[in-house]
Amino acid sequence: MNAGREPPGVQLTLGFPHEPTTSRADFVVGRANAEAITLIEAMPEWPLRGMFLLGPEGSGKSHLTAVWCEFPGAARIAGRDLASADADRLTAGGAVAVEDLHDGPIDEPALFHLLNLATERDAKVLVTSRAGTGALGLSLPDLISRLRAMRLVTLASPDDDLLRRVLTKLFADRQLQVDPGVIGYIATRMERSFAAANRIVAALDHAALAAGTAVTRRLAAQVLGDHADETQGDFWDDAAT
Repeated sequence: MNAGREPPGVQLTLGFPHEPTTSRADFVVGRANAEAITLIEAMPEWPLRGMFLLGPEGSGKSHLTAVWCEFPGAARIAGRDLASADADRLTAGGAVAVEDLHDGPIDEPALFHLLNLATERDAKVLVTSRAGTGALGLSLPDLISRLRAMRLVTLASPDDDLLRRVLTKLFADRQLQVDPGVIGYIATRMERSFAAANRIVAALDHAALAAGTAVTRRLAAQVLGDHADETQGDFWDDAAT
């Protein structure tokens, strides 16, 4: 692994498939997501029936859903997979998450039935999406009304501190221990989004493995340079595979 070139505090990737950690202990909290995690931790003592969690790609919706599912009896399903026959099973445990409403098509009567049954059973509902209710192309007025009555929580863009901590976690998920100075260098020069953090870490992992080196400031500068050049947008799709 060319360990002789490894700088202090940096561990080279071994090339094993990485598994993102999605427990509550692994969730990185900042101003961008504090309201969402606070509400999820307060469940099942909610005064509200449901929460509509809105956020862009890579903003932490799946991780928050995983935390939600740590509650006994909680169920989850992708919105596009929901059918009316699922409602009884999904609401039986008192909590259900319906993920990625933007990634349709959605069986609107099935979702409306699930929300009605959840109300009857006092089951709590978490819905996630990259698009708001008005942008989902829904046609069932009663369903639209139900979704709009939910508590809307929007995941905001991360600040510098949260970005640094998210980058540290993403590198750790890939068995990479990167010097804090390198992480700070990346955080202050990258697009301020969780999606960009995911892409940059994937690209750096890929580049470091290909070069047989550690994730250094020099390598980060090269990858960030590619990212800054919009004409090389396809690089990110390749690097993330």
